[in-house]
Amino acid sequence: MIEPAVLTTYFLIVLGFVFIPGPATLLTVARATTSGTKTGIATGAGITAGDFLHTIMAVVGISAAIAASATLFTVIKYLGAGYLVYLGLRAILERTPLDPGRGMVPISARQAFRHAIVAEVLNPKTALFFLAFLPQFVAPERGAVMVQLTILGGVFALIGFFSTIVYSLAAGGLGNFLRRNPTVLRWQGKVVGGIYCALGLRLALQER
Repeated sequence: MIEPAVLTTYFLIVLGFVFIPGPATLLTVARATTSGTKTGIATGAGITAGDFLHTIMAVVGISAAIAASATLFTVIKYLGAGYLVYLGLRAILERTPLDPGRGMVPISARQAFRHAIVAEVLNPKTALFFLAFLPQFVAPERGAVMVQLTILGGVFALIGFFSTIVYSLAAGGLGNFLRRNPTVLRWQGKVVGGIYCALGLRLALQER
């Protein structure tokens, strides 16, 4: 079982991730702004469902790697670390859209839910992020790796869903705030990028 201190650290890091505006947040805000709070929450639910599917894929893949080969797990670890650093540098350097709702048309909550699931499941970046991020908090000596990964993935998805509900409820005011304060959007990418890079380095230095 995961140590309480590790789980608490993980919870706080994920909480910081999901409440810093990122692609999922911007999509949710855009849907809520153009189609209403219900549609925004449905979008968040779709993203959460996609994250649960990514958790299942990560659990199967990482557990198999740990069980089959220490070398293979090390390769995955370094690939994951490199990918996190790549995400971090890209987040620091790329320009963030200043109007999250621009060009979007109103849709139903059901459509938003379906679209969000498909977008999240087919996003290879999300899959690689789960493969890179979750192993940092797994300790094979603490019990079944599959159970630990499932808990971590479930916590991530649920916290993410909670954040999308909060953003959906505040979408009108938040959208206006973001448009009036483009500096917030510019700096959030640098903050997130710095966290990604730090996590990538931590993963690279972590022992199996």
